[in-house]
Amino acid sequence: MTQATTTAENGRADALLASYERAGYARVCPKILQPAEPFLALSGEDIRRRMYLVSDAAGREFCLRPDLTIPVALDYLASDAAGRPASFCYIGPVFRQRAEACGEFVQAGVESFGRDDKAAADAETLALALEATAHYGLPAPEIRMGDVALFASLIEALGLPPLWKRRLVKDFNRKALLAEDLDRLALAGAKERAEHQGVLAAFANSDPKGARALVADLLSIAGISTVGGRSVGEIADRFLEQAEIGASALPNETRVVIERFFAVAGEPDAAAAELWKLAEAANLELGPAIELFESRTGLLAARGIDTRQIRFATAFGRGLDYYTGFVFELHDPQGRADGQLVAGGRYDGLFTRLGCAEPIPAVGLSAWIERLVAIGGGR
Repeated sequence: MTQATTTAENGRADALLASYERAGYARVCPKILQPAEPFLALSGEDIRRRMYLVSDAAGREFCLRPDLTIPVALDYLASDAAGRPASFCYIGPVFRQRAEACGEFVQAGVESFGRDDKAAADAETLALALEATAHYGLPAPEIRMGDVALFASLIEALGLPPLWKRRLVKDFNRKALLAEDLDRLALAGAKERAEHQGVLAAFANSDPKGARALVADLLSIAGISTVGGRSVGEIADRFLEQAEIGASALPNETRVVIERFFAVAGEPDAAAAELWKLAEAANLELGPAIELFESRTGLLAARGIDTRQIRFATAFGRGLDYYTGFVFELHDPQGRADGQLVAGGRYDGLFTRLGCAEPIPAVGLSAWIERLVAIGGGR
């Protein structure tokens, strides 16, 4: 805890962690100094630009941990439990540069790895998040919720070129950039077809390795080794990327479907009904993603959570690039804290990006202790 945190606040936070331990989450304490690369590669831009970076004598780059999810995941992968279901809880300082406040602040949280019952694990995580706000005197926070998997399923069902799929899903959390992507993809496609139709069409949808090798050979034959600091291989990759973009324009009806998708918002049951209507009208296979969404909603209700009070939106996301499904934030309805009190979600793709051979289901939450303290109350 930070020096400003009182003994009483320490005790209250420890009591919260004790409740998580009773729920079956083993308490862990990851190292404060962490390798920087996983955070630089996987965290959102907001966290990356605010990290505290240091280098050792060998030139290796480290950071003061800006969050605790990645450190807990790395420790799990290095343990004998890797690949098996395991649940952890923690509390400790994290470090992010903040102009308006101290760069060190305290987070508590839980992480659940390896559970195949995803909807149940999601519902449990939100229930534990609500337990945190109730512990600090706020039993009915504002619940904001989204589901990144719904958007990924939509993009997959639309049958877009692989590059478009990757780019649009990657920019889900950057709505302004996502809108620019849609504009650029449509305009770039038309422009590239007009200027380089024959060459680009020859490479579009071809074998990636063979096409890359051919472009690299042609560049080498032409005596080109580097351009603007890019290697021949990088130039080839960029050329093939443009070929894929230029292969066909983004159909207007496809953009209309995406925009209609992002207009879905409200309480979860009504949102699910709208998504089913969209899938039927556009003849898209979104069934598995919507069914998981509905199953989660049912399990939340079974835990006594009034799902009619949840503010769901298909456009809602969080600023971390590793989220792949259910996401949420809990806020103080009275606005007494600056930002979310508790937040989290599902990140099934994190472990493969950390080097694991197989994906491992994962979901968790982080609680901002000082913000919870700021709202007052507690027991």
